[in-house]
Amino acid sequence: DADNLFVVLSARQMNKNINIISRASQESSYDKLKFAGANNVILPDMIGGDHMASLVVVPGLMEFIDNLSIVGKSNINIEEVAVEKLYHSNKAQTIKDLDLRKKTGCNIIGYKDAKGDYVVNPEADTVIEANSKIIVLGRPEQIEKLNSVFNIKNETH
Repeated sequence: DADNLFVVLSARQMNKNINIISRASQESSYDKLKFAGANNVILPDMIGGDHMASLVVVPGLMEFIDNLSIVGKSNINIEEVAVEKLYHSNKAQTIKDLDLRKKTGCNIIGYKDAKGDYVVNPEADTVIEANSKIIVLGRPEQIEKLNSVFNIKNETH
């Protein structure tokens, strides 16, 4: 964790805008790595333990989640989209106004506001503000249609 802390500090010093994801072995290192400049800190042992516990409690749900694909070429099921890619109007729109389900088949399962706060399963009347993002779920062909309908160039995949 000390080595990771040094790497995070060095990377942040070299580039203020870089997205840093760090690994931590000890839970006590989480806050230190975030303070040093990591955007995200992953605790693999904790994630693994939580996942194992979930498999015992809700095995069917975990099997479904394990089959979702976030990265890859043609099998993506979840996508995060900046609202600026969805409409170019000064008038704020709601999730209902976007009507993504009808246009693409995708469902909006999350909303990240401009401050970075997440809302799971947002209401249809949620106003989509500037600098926010939506998280959509769909079959690969629906995600492709979303990207096509809104002419989204996907840099991350």
